[in-house]
Amino acid sequence: MMLRVMVVDDQALVRRGFALILDNEPDMEVVAEAGTGVEAIEKAREQQPDIILMDIRMPEMDGLEATANILKTGESTCRVIILTTFDPDEYVFRALQAGASGFVLKDIPPESLVEAVRTVADGGAMLAPGITRRLISQFAQKMGAGRNLSERLERLTGRELEVLGAIAHGKSNAEIAEALFIGAATVKTHVSSLLSKLGLRDRAQAVVFAYECGLATAGGRNVGF
Repeated sequence: MMLRVMVVDDQALVRRGFALILDNEPDMEVVAEAGTGVEAIEKAREQQPDIILMDIRMPEMDGLEATANILKTGESTCRVIILTTFDPDEYVFRALQAGASGFVLKDIPPESLVEAVRTVADGGAMLAPGITRRLISQFAQKMGAGRNLSERLERLTGRELEVLGAIAHGKSNAEIAEALFIGAATVKTHVSSLLSKLGLRDRAQAVVFAYECGLATAGGRNVGF
């Protein structure tokens, strides 16, 4: 299946460079480019991309507000990867709040960018090494404010707990299936079930929840899950 990608960045050379990298892949097609958050919203509505690479700092409207606007209605099925030259906590936190499925730095190697797009398109998420355990815990605490974590974990079956732990350690559905000796379709069922039971939106929130519960520890590498 051809992945439809949109690249959003206010710097034309940067935008074109990312587009060329992805357009060179046999399973990817860059269907739109945008230079502002407002333009990104319009083109996302028109082109319905599967993946959006979104810069943060742009004129008219920043990438975080644009991301929240695109995803808030629930009508769009696209997934957003935030691109930036820096990774302060404020922006990472807001990106996760806005519904982003990935956060990578602009100096990411081309092959890692392609991997990030495929990971997110496959239902996973991608966090750059700068995403620290302190930040993840901070986000998780706000997600779970007023809700007892242990009580929420008790909603899961033993198998769902195993799958949650595997997600938090960066395993794909195929790797989880192999490790637990079950089918890939069964893994997908468990993932959907645990997300529903825990009241989480996606795998990005699942891994954050797992870190807060102590089911995983952060590493210093790109984490695809």
